[in-house]
Amino acid sequence: MAVKQFSHVFICLTLLMGFLSATSEATLPTEAVAKELPSLAPMLDEVTPAVVNIATEGRVQLRLNPLFNDPFFRRFFNVPDQPVEQKTQSLGSGVIVDAKRGLVITNNHVIANAVQITVTLRDGRHLEAELIGTDPATDVAVIKVPAENLTALETADSDKLRVGDFVVAIGNPFGLGQTVTSGIVSALSRSGLGIEGYEDFIQTDASINPGNSGGALVNLNGELVGINTAIFSQNGGSIGIGFAIPINLALQIMEQLLEGGQVQRGFLGIQAQDLSPDLAEAFGLPKQSGAVINKVLEDSPAAKAGLMAGDIIIKIDDKQVKSAGDVQNRIGLLRVGEEVSFEILRDGEHKKLTVVIAVSKEGIGSPSAINQRLEGVTVGDIKEDHPLFGEVGGVIVMEVQRGSPAWRSGLREGDVITSVNHKQVNDLQSFLALVDKEKNVLLLRIVRGNMAAFIVIK
Repeated sequence: MAVKQFSHVFICLTLLMGFLSATSEATLPTEAVAKELPSLAPMLDEVTPAVVNIATEGRVQLRLNPLFNDPFFRRFFNVPDQPVEQKTQSLGSGVIVDAKRGLVITNNHVIANAVQITVTLRDGRHLEAELIGTDPATDVAVIKVPAENLTALETADSDKLRVGDFVVAIGNPFGLGQTVTSGIVSALSRSGLGIEGYEDFIQTDASINPGNSGGALVNLNGELVGINTAIFSQNGGSIGIGFAIPINLALQIMEQLLEGGQVQRGFLGIQAQDLSPDLAEAFGLPKQSGAVINKVLEDSPAAKAGLMAGDIIIKIDDKQVKSAGDVQNRIGLLRVGEEVSFEILRDGEHKKLTVVIAVSKEGIGSPSAINQRLEGVTVGDIKEDHPLFGEVGGVIVMEVQRGSPAWRSGLREGDVITSVNHKQVNDLQSFLALVDKEKNVLLLRIVRGNMAAFIVIK
C-alpha cells in the first residue's frame, strides 16, 4: 500500500510540474522574450542633440532706501555715487530650429536683461550666443550661435494637434541637465490665463518644471510641436498642467524678428467680447461660439471693410472663432498689409468681408526690439478722454513690467513722455523714431499728474 500511495503522489507531482512548465511557456514564449520592448529611445537619440541648455548673466540695479538720495546720508553711510548693481544668473532651455544659420528659439523670460548668453549643446560644447530679437507679448526670443555641426529639429504643423496626442517634453529642469518627460496633449488654444499678452497655448500633462522654459515639446515622430513656456502650480513644481507655445506661432514671430528685429502688431480697429449663453440666446443663435463686436473705431481697417457693432465674428480665414481672445491672437500676429477674410453673422444672415490689416495704433508690441532700455514698456497716443489731450504733445505709458529697466528707473503706468533726450515728442510715430536712433542712455521728460520730472534709463 505504501508503494502504491507513493506512486500516486509521484504521478500527481509529475503532472503538476508539467502544468507549471506549460503555463510558464505560455506566459513567456521564446519569441516574445527575444523581441525588443517598445521605447522612445530611438526617437530621442535623434531629437535631444537639438535641445540646448541656456545660461545667462545679467545685471540689475539695486533699489536703495530713498534716504540715500540725500547727499548728506550718502556721504555719512559712504554710499558710492554710481548705481549699485547686482549680478544675476538664470538657466533655461532652447531649441535649434535652423542648423545652417545657427538659430535657436527660446523664451523671452529666459534671456531677459541678459548681457551674456551661453548655450551648452548635448555634446558638451559651450557657445556664446547673439540675441536676434525678443517679443515679450508672446514670450518668444530668438538667439544665434555659430553654425558648426549643429542638429536642428524638424517642425510639425501644430494646427493639426489633437487632444489626446502623445507628446514628449525635453528641457533642463532645475538646472539638473537634459531631462525627458512624456504625456499627452490635455487641451488646445488655452488663453485668458494672464501669462502673456497673446495666448494660444498647448496644455500638456508632461512634467514641465522651472528650467524647462524654452525647451521642446515634440510628437512621437520627433517633430517639434511647441516651445515649453509655463506651468500652473501653487508650489513651483509640476502638477500636470504645463503650457507650450505652438510652433506655428513661434515660427511666425521668429520670421518677423529676423526680418526687422521687431514684431509689428496688426491693427483691426474693433472691440469684441465673448459670445455668452445669454448673448447667444438674445441673438437667436443655437450655440455659443464666436465673438461679438461691440465697437468699431472710425477710419479703422474694420470700418473701411464694413464691419459694424453687433456683428458676430464666426470665422477668420475659414478658421472657427471661439472667443474674443481668438480674434485678438489672430489679428495681432498677422503681418501689416495682409488681407483677412471675415465670416460674420448680421441680423441672422451670414456675410463675408475682407479686411486689410494696418499698423497697430494702440501701442508698441515689442518695445525691446526698438530700444532694449524700453523692454517691458507699452506706450500709445494720448486719447481724447485724457486730461492732457490737446494740452501737451507726447505719448502715454500704458504698461511697465515690474522689474524692467524702465521700472527700476522710476517710469510708471500713466506717465506722459513729452521728450526723449531733449527732443520733443509729438505722438507715437515721433516717439518711435526718436528711441530707435538712440543707442545709449535715454533721458525722458515725463508728466505725472501736476508734476514733471526727468527719468534716466541706462
